[in-house]
Amino acid sequence: MEKGKTLNIAGLPWYLCLGACVLVFVAAYSGALTTDVAGALAFGCAVSALLYEFGERLPIWNSYIGGGLLMVFFGTAVLIQFNILPDKYAEAIGEVIQGSPNLLNIFIVFLITGSILSLDRKILLQSFAGYIPAILGGLACAVLFGVIVGAIFGISPTNIIIKYALPIMGGGNGAGAVPLSQIYEGATGEPAASYYSHAIIILTIANVICIIAGGLLNKLGSIKTSLTGDKKTLMRNAGTLAKKDEKVASDTEDLRGAFFLALTAFAVGSLFSKRILPSIAGAQIHAFAYTILFVVILAATGIVPRSVCAGAKRLQTFMIGVFGIPMMVAMGVDFDLMELASALSPVNLIIAVAVVLGAILGSALVGYLVGFYPIDSAVTAGLCMANRGGSGDIAVLGAADRLDLIAYAQLSSRIGGGIVLVVASVVFSFAL
Repeated sequence: MEKGKTLNIAGLPWYLCLGACVLVFVAAYSGALTTDVAGALAFGCAVSALLYEFGERLPIWNSYIGGGLLMVFFGTAVLIQFNILPDKYAEAIGEVIQGSPNLLNIFIVFLITGSILSLDRKILLQSFAGYIPAILGGLACAVLFGVIVGAIFGISPTNIIIKYALPIMGGGNGAGAVPLSQIYEGATGEPAASYYSHAIIILTIANVICIIAGGLLNKLGSIKTSLTGDKKTLMRNAGTLAKKDEKVASDTEDLRGAFFLALTAFAVGSLFSKRILPSIAGAQIHAFAYTILFVVILAATGIVPRSVCAGAKRLQTFMIGVFGIPMMVAMGVDFDLMELASALSPVNLIIAVAVVLGAILGSALVGYLVGFYPIDSAVTAGLCMANRGGSGDIAVLGAADRLDLIAYAQLSSRIGGGIVLVVASVVFSFAL
């Protein structure tokens, strides 16, 4: 803040922000606030405004743990655990963001469209061509590190791979732990729940490690700038983005076109994932994977006017700037601290750290070899493989200050998760 200027919180002068928060909380704690989209977002904005400012000012936390965004995530979880936030409004924002209205889908779709259409065509094709090797590098090293550390505790390589590495690297809960447990049941005849109960515990621990690691990698990038780029592209020596808003003008019509195009891409993704090609090699393919592929094709062919591409980038910037912070409240509502505490045995924690560390180093190394910045490759191809799927991607990228890389993160969760399911089908069949 420059000398003589008023302190701003959440885009408002501090006194207006605090006044707004008080009014929202009075409405909520009196039960007068609605639990629809408007009421839930008002509550989320008030909670996130205060927690974000606190996280940005708390020493050590603001520099090494992840700053305001992670404070919103963990702070909300703490407030929920101690019943400080009214249950019905906490549930309302969780439902609005990840339930039936599912604003998280809209958020991700606009980020995907803007991040892909804003890239130069050559950079786009080169980065996506090298991304699968970076994912595989992270997966291989995650397994290797897990096996090495597991040997210290007398756990066999087979058990490490089946019970630790695959659940962590499987793309989250719904796309990872759940189908993995079904594959396990089919291979062994044992109830899927027996596998799932352990898988979700390990995945929960790894998810938290990934979020914290995202903040630490961002700090490393600020110290060692040669390891990262502009946080918007993976490719080294890519230069500035070719279609930035300041280079190409866009008006309201372009925004309207970008808005419609983004939602069309999601419709195409849903069509392919539900009807045309729902699975490949036995692995379910998520709508977002097809959405990304469709937008990549649009960008590669060059048929989208540059002004509409600039409009898509503006929509992406708007979503990150306006919705990115309140979204973390919903992520915190969905995070059970007691579940984490009950799972934090020393063995589980150490092995999970080893697997995540392997994912970071493997994806960074292979990413570097294919022309990526190591930190950006580690965040997207590594951490976003090892976290808890879609919501985990938002939390990790938020902590790493790299939400512009959401398209790559979603590839990790969706395509990478599919690769893990195929691997699991083979491993479970021969090892159990």
